[in-house]
Amino acid sequence: MATKHELIELIEKKRSELIDIVAKYGMSSSKTLKLSQELDTLLNKYDTLLNKYNHIIVPK
Repeated sequence: MATKHELIELIEKKRSELIDIVAKYGMSSSKTLKLSQELDTLLNKYDTLLNKYNHIIVPK
């Protein structure tokens, strides 16, 4: 699995790609939808990683 730093870099890159695609093809484009889903996946991975770190650092 990617590190926190690697995921942040991937998220920023994907977000930039998404902005460019929206500008070029619009919000309802299939390309926009695909990139949006890819960004969602990265954000979910990041959230999962943070939850694991928080669980380790601050046990409930």
